[in-house]
Amino acid sequence: MQRKKVIAANWKMYKTPEETRAFFTVFLPLVRDHDRDAIVVCAPCPDLEAALDSARRTNVAIGAQNVHWEKEGAFTGEISAPMLLALGCTHVIVGHSERRQYFGETDDTVNLRLKAVLETSLTPILCVGEVLEEREAGLTEDVLRRQCTRAFNKVSAKKAAKLVIAYEPVWAIGTGKTATPQVASEAHGLIRAEAAKHFSQEFADHLRILYGGSVKPQNATALMSEEEIDGALVGSASLDPKSFAAIVKY
Repeated sequence: MQRKKVIAANWKMYKTPEETRAFFTVFLPLVRDHDRDAIVVCAPCPDLEAALDSARRTNVAIGAQNVHWEKEGAFTGEISAPMLLALGCTHVIVGHSERRQYFGETDDTVNLRLKAVLETSLTPILCVGEVLEEREAGLTEDVLRRQCTRAFNKVSAKKAAKLVIAYEPVWAIGTGKTATPQVASEAHGLIRAEAAKHFSQEFADHLRILYGGSVKPQNATALMSEEEIDGALVGSASLDPKSFAAIVKY
């Protein structure tokens, strides 16, 4: 089945609003006529307004990197889905490995965040993936099944229609290591099978699963040629506009 790929940037904790505008000044002309894939830039909260202003009336969507599961409340430092929608965001990352590793995110809070996002028109980019110790212990399949099962808990196929998943082999993020296209494709196949079990085979056939482990211009073509890989969640290589444009146009 032909699924429109998503090439998403995750800027993490980089760039000021001024740097954000400078990025788009260079980036947008490079991808102006690109409609083969959906393009998303997930920026830090202080940069969202600058990103949205820069990308208005273009083919680039803007997303956030995290979201709380409540609509409002006494949650200092958090941001809600309605707030992101009011800004103009269309996407949000849920359960990124760094949120799990450094900020206490759990499978259960990922599920809460995902359900909150799916109650809105935002498109969630749900992250799953194993760390090096789990891969070396042969636990990759167990970890992915657990993360998917808990994330999908009490989520209906109808509500999850917009869902995008990003497979993050955590051992390949920021290390310069990259899962081979075959290794990545096998993991994507497993995630798709879990989606089929929880939702339906038809749902799984339409589900877009991105690869998110050290994607660079040099390896983008090989990764994107795999049938199971429906795009990329790009970290450090998305900070440079020319580098990210090269990945978009793999």
